[in-house]
Order: sequence, then C-alpha cells, then structure tokens
Amino acid sequence: MASFMLAMWHPLIDVLFAPRPLPHRWRLLLFLPITLLSYTVRSLPYIFSRPFETCYIPTRRQNQRLRALVYNHPIRCSKLQNKRPLHIDVHAGGFIGGLPEDSAPLCASIAERTGAVVVSLTYRFAPRYPFPAAHDDVADALAWLVNHAEERFGADVDLVTVSGISVGGNLALGATLGAKDSTGSNLIKGAVTFYSPMDLRLPPWEKRKPPGFPSFDPMRFMLPLFDAYAGPGRVRDIHNARLHPTLASLHGLPYNMLFIVPTIDFLMYEQLEMVERLQKEAAEQDEKKMPDHHKRKIEKVIFGGQWHGWLELPSWAIDESTRRKAFATTCDFLTNVHREHGFDIIQCGIDVDTETKVTCSH
Repeated sequence: MASFMLAMWHPLIDVLFAPRPLPHRWRLLLFLPITLLSYTVRSLPYIFSRPFETCYIPTRRQNQRLRALVYNHPIRCSKLQNKRPLHIDVHAGGFIGGLPEDSAPLCASIAERTGAVVVSLTYRFAPRYPFPAAHDDVADALAWLVNHAEERFGADVDLVTVSGISVGGNLALGATLGAKDSTGSNLIKGAVTFYSPMDLRLPPWEKRKPPGFPSFDPMRFMLPLFDAYAGPGRVRDIHNARLHPTLASLHGLPYNMLFIVPTIDFLMYEQLEMVERLQKEAAEQDEKKMPDHHKRKIEKVIFGGQWHGWLELPSWAIDESTRRKAFATTCDFLTNVHREHGFDIIQCGIDVDTETKVTCSH
C-alpha cells in the first residue's frame, strides 16, 4: 500500500523533495490533479476484488525494488506438462507516471485467454529520472524474472512475450532489445505494442500530425513535460535503439510483433514506418533462407477514428467493441506465438471465450 500511495503522490513528492534543479516543477504540480483523479478511478475496481497479486522485484540499485502485479490464472488440466508462458507488460504514462493497475483489463484478459503468467511492471518516472532509468528498471525486472519466474510462478522462462501501452511499448521493446534465452536465441518470442512511440528523436510538438488530428491542443503546454524523459539527452542518445526502437535491427527485436495503431495519433506515422521496414527486412530474410532462420511475423491492426489512449478510457467514453477487438486480437496473436513454441492452451482443455477477431495486416 505504501508503494501505491507513493506512486499516486509522486509528482508532489518530486516537486518538494527531488534534488534541485528539477525541470518542469510547475508542470508537475499541474499534472498532480490529473494523476490523482486517474489513479483513483482506475484503482477503485480493485479495492475489494483483485485479479492479481502484488510482487516486489529487486533491481541492481541497492535496496530498490519495483512494484509489479502478477496474474496467475489457474489452469486445471491434468494433461498439462509444459510450464506456462511468461508475459511481461509495461504500463503507459508518458514516462512521467502511471500504475500497473492501468493495464489490469488487458493483463487479466491475456492471463485468462492465453494461460500465460502475466507480470505487469512499473518503473521510475521523469523528469526526476530521465533516460535510461525506466529502461534499466524494466531490464532489471526482466533479468530477475528469467532467473526466478519458473520457481516463483511456474512460468517458462524460455517462452517470454511482452506488451506495452503507449510508452510501455517503447520500454518493452527497448529494455528487452537483444535479450537471449538459454539457447542463444531471441528471448522475446512475441511483442504487442499499443500506439507506442517508436522514434523519440523529435520532441512531441515537432511530430507529423495525421489527417483528422485537432488543430488546437489544450494540453500543449504540458508537452515539454512529456518530453522530459528523452529530451535531456536527445543529442547524446540520438542513435540509441533502446530509446528509439525504430533504429533496432530485425535480429535484436522479438521474433513476432503486433502493432495496434489508431489513426488519430501523432505517433501513427512512426509506427507504420517501422512496421513497413521490418516487414521488408523479414521478407528479404525469408527469401535468403538464412541458417538458423526463424520465420517472423510482423503484423499491424489499424483502428480508424480512434485516438491515442482510447483503450485506457472508460466504457462510456469509447466504442467498447473496439477495445474488445484490440484485446481479442492481442490474445489470439499471443496464443499463436505460444503454440509455435510448444504451448497450446486449447489442447489443455481450457475453454477460451471467442471474441470478434480482427484480421492482421501483413
């Protein structure tokens, strides 16, 4: 509970107690009411009934731990001999806030429908902690999970997938870039990102806007705060693929990737450009039939007329069917990845609810 309360009040705590100079102090104060309202609304459903357990993951920083939520859906299958896949999710928040509870609907759906053990992570926030703090936190958590998730949660640490909403997708890809399993192959077998920034070489206000994007943004004055993670070291880190996954080589990224892309989002173009580049490289690799080649799937699903962050809004504010489609497509994608690597939830006799399926674009 203490960690939860610290997360809720972190903007005020940073304003009062962070070492000086701390950029954007007044913007953090303005951000505080939004944080408190958002955290309260999203955490209320889990006061009395929780689909998760809380876990604290140690990091390389002395006496520092990360709060994580673990979704360990029971599978009653006497025939099941394989360990369950491990799925790691990283929450949204513009690098400046957020809670693992924000991703609870997605994580609970993945755990229930795919059979995976799902671990939802948090991390340190900007502006107090700019790049690479959050990436290092996620990487530390991944290393700990690889060493302990089998014993603690019954997870298969050689069958790992990741996901992330908004900046969580950037962190999931960047922090796991180049990670290897016990055989020397890519540790991350699949990844799903939801309207995630793939290229932070430009600040938010310089990104190309798609058709239909509003000409006036009432929150424009807050954009420098959302740039507080990447901005301070932009020149230094301009070629760093951890921060800019669009620069990463195909071989360092997960084998299979699904991009959920809304069309009213100034991050749309960088996602589509990355998908196009990776699909081209994967096709060339398939043609060459390289040694030890593993055929990759690079897919996208475009949601027309949807905004950045729409999946995180309450049901009354969006077309709920679009969220169901996004989650169902994610679970179907991950289930197929698991099946390719020897885990098939259907063969375990588990009833999986059928949802409307969306055809992925290859």
